[in-house]
Amino acid sequence: MIDLQSPPEKKTSVALGLFDGCHRGHKQVIKRAVERARKYGLAPAVFTFDTNTVTSKSGASERIMTDRQKRDFFRSYGIEYIYSPKFSDLKDLSAEDFIEKILVKKMNCGAVFCGKDFTFGKNAGGNSRLLADICGGRYGIFCDIIADETVDGVKVSSTRIRELIREGKLLDANMLLGHFYSVCEPVIHGHELGRTMNFPTINQLIPENTVVPKYGVYASFTEIDGKIYRSITNIGVKPTVEKNSALLAETYIIGYEGDLYGQRIKVSLYDFVRPEMKFGSIDELFARIAADTEYVKNLEYKYNLF
Repeated sequence: MIDLQSPPEKKTSVALGLFDGCHRGHKQVIKRAVERARKYGLAPAVFTFDTNTVTSKSGASERIMTDRQKRDFFRSYGIEYIYSPKFSDLKDLSAEDFIEKILVKKMNCGAVFCGKDFTFGKNAGGNSRLLADICGGRYGIFCDIIADETVDGVKVSSTRIRELIREGKLLDANMLLGHFYSVCEPVIHGHELGRTMNFPTINQLIPENTVVPKYGVYASFTEIDGKIYRSITNIGVKPTVEKNSALLAETYIIGYEGDLYGQRIKVSLYDFVRPEMKFGSIDELFARIAADTEYVKNLEYKYNLF
């Protein structure tokens, strides 16, 4: 996937959006852009903002995916070009200038796709209807506005998915996403206490500016060298072991032995098992880990989103 520096020679079919979480609705926008590209000989492309530069009205930013995860997702769907500027670089462009300077001149756009609620331009002054009117009427660009996706009557939205993740309702969040919420960060060194009790774990920092799942223990899956392992993950701050520790995902991978330090490992949360707890002793902690592990080993999974 190529970061656009200058307009590509081939006309592009552009998916527009922030794509936070790349949920089921986002997938439809991207799929349609890729299908159009393949049918008419265009280059599939994405316009999105650099994830770390977009904040909410409160100034906080709680993303479902990191920028790296989004890019991995785009590649998996066949996107060839991406233009992902900082939000501050374009925030003062009018809606009309965004279409002319970014879509037409920068991206050589021949077709454009977005969700019904997509807004753009200074102070979100443009909407999907304006996009269709200007692109089609002034520039002859094919424009398709994709309808909302629903699951069991619930509109799929990043806002709702964040709420579910914060509440620990990963089964519901994953269904709206259409894939598993995951942490995909380098494995860092911990106290290695688990190795002394036959429960070696991997530690990963929760990235800044991402939504934090409810503290507790989760049934999870861990992907290593293309193989999927059942695992159990604690999201939290290790209250039994240390004070004032960093926010971590600590995962015991069932049936795996090996050194993963420094590797970027994908851990996908499936469902909440229990809240994070402070135990009276290390022995009590590991007795509970053993019980949690047996539970996960025998868990009958309701769906598979891999």
